[in-house]
Order: sequence, then structure tokens, then C-alpha cells
Amino acid sequence: MDVILLERIESLGQMGDVVKVKPGYARNFLLPQKKALRATKENRDYFDKQRAQLEAQNLQRRSDAQAVSGKMDNLSVIIIRQAGEFGQLYGSVSTRDIAAAITAAGFTVNRQQVSLEQPIKTLGLHKARVALHAEVTISVTVNVALTEEEAAMQAAGKTIRRGADADEPAAEAAAPAAAPAEAPAEAAPAAEGDAKPEAEPKKKKAKGKKADAE
Repeated sequence: MDVILLERIESLGQMGDVVKVKPGYARNFLLPQKKALRATKENRDYFDKQRAQLEAQNLQRRSDAQAVSGKMDNLSVIIIRQAGEFGQLYGSVSTRDIAAAITAAGFTVNRQQVSLEQPIKTLGLHKARVALHAEVTISVTVNVALTEEEAAMQAAGKTIRRGADADEPAAEAAAPAAAPAEAPAEAAPAAEGDAKPEAEPKKKKAKGKKADAE
């Protein structure tokens, strides 16, 4: 389907450009959001007559978007999800979820304005891009956690142990302390009366008897 762009759209073109897009994209996003018109002869004539006014309106929307972006600077939203032992989500966080969280924070956006470099499938801090206007895009932190308390820890930069790592302190505490090495046993003193007479006195006594015999 051919459409006339009413504002600059990334990867498509500038205001006034006639571009070819998929019918579904036009019907579900461009036309209802008033970002484009069907490229009919009547609409082309309308655009040529209203171009100056449309450009002025676009400048106003951009100015409004820039004002909102200043208020959303460093915005972080919390999304609570269930996850497995190692932080793997049961499912994923969608652009619809993020748009709902941003709207709950006081800034109305729809899922078409939110984009992700890759799907969010783990607990932790993630980044999402929000297009407030074709020429105004900001970054929002998406804090995905099991609980509000864990989200606060993640936001503070604290490490959260999961899975086997979480059991390490307990395992160390449970391990018995190594027994100290035993000192070598000392030889027991000989009891009185057990000592054997020395050989030398016997020899002397024997010599004495021989002398008497002589």
C-alpha cells in the first residue's frame, strides 16, 4: 500500500514522502495514528495545500515530546514476574507490558512506541527505547524482579544470588570445622622396679668372684 507520510518515520522517510508499506502496518498503525494518509490523488492535493500547517503541527508535537522527555529522564519502571531458579522468566516481558508500566508511572505511551533490542526473558535490569516523537527517542530502564524488595536491591546495584550460588553461604556454614592435628603421644615413664640392672655392675661382680677363687 502506498501512503503519504505526515511526519518523519525512522526507516521509512520524511514528511511528504510517498512510500510503500505493508497493508497491515498502514491500517493498524500509520493511518489510525495519523502518521500517514493513503496516497490517493485527493490526499495528495490535500497534503500540498496543508503542508505548511502540517509542518507547524509537527514542530509543536516535537516540542511537546522534548518537554516530556525531560520529565522522563532516567525513568525506571518495575515489572514483577515469576521466574525459575536461575532467573529465567516463565514467558517474557513484552512491549505492551512496558508501555503499561510507563503509563502507570504517569506518561501515556502505547506499545508501538516501545522497542527492544532483544526480548526480555530474564530477571534484572534491561533497556527499552521509547519514541515520543519521530525525532525524540529516550531510553527507559525496565527493572524485572520477583518482588518489590528485590527490585529495590537491583536498582541499588546489589548482587542477588540465585540457584547454586544462593546455597554457598549455607553450605560453608554447615561444613564441620577441621579437627586440629593431635600432638604426638609422649612415651610413658617406666614404673619403679621395672628398670633392668645395668650390665657393667654384673661384670665387676664376676671379676671379684674370680679373684677370690685364686
